[in-house]
Amino acid sequence: MDSEHNSLPMLTSAAPLSREFYSRETVTVATELLGQVLVHSEAAGDTAGIIVETEAYLSSDPGSHASRGKTQRNSPMFAVPGTIYVYQIYGVHFCLNIVTRPAGIAEAILVRAVEPIAGRELMRQRRGRQELKELTSGPAKLTKAMNIDLSLNWGDITVPPLYVVAGPAIRRPVTVTTRVGLPQNRGGDLPLRFCLADSECLSRPINVHP
Repeated sequence: MDSEHNSLPMLTSAAPLSREFYSRETVTVATELLGQVLVHSEAAGDTAGIIVETEAYLSSDPGSHASRGKTQRNSPMFAVPGTIYVYQIYGVHFCLNIVTRPAGIAEAILVRAVEPIAGRELMRQRRGRQELKELTSGPAKLTKAMNIDLSLNWGDITVPPLYVVAGPAIRRPVTVTTRVGLPQNRGGDLPLRFCLADSECLSRPINVHP
């Protein structure tokens, strides 16, 4: 995994996944995002990574930001499928979410980790780390490495600059676990975390849901 991917021009010229891809059941989309490639094209340089970990947040979900209704912060979750929802935690870090389902049904997918395949030196500079598995192995790590912040909130994941393209046509083992960092009374016991089990870039070790 340490050699720089040589197909960045092909990635950045590839057609983004369509809005129809996101206009489906959230768990289905969260699973099928695994193995696809997240790309951020910007003047400083392009970065890309294979999505290896996601979490689904549903409309009836106590762990969702939208569980208590619509607010100014969570309003992107009520928009059309493919809307980008970026929020800030601890006043410092950012998390990237992609909205699913029809407008008005507040569901989204948190992108928790990617495997860097392009723009790695730029990622290293931004993260101040050298090991690949440290660059994007967590939701706040990947947003820093790929320069994803509140300026992208309300954006459209189906068009540049931040978008997803089809990944390598290689089937990799998927594991389902409970989500990370949520208490049980807020949906921490729900099997809504999806991982490519063979990845070194997961945010947490895998504990298989029974």
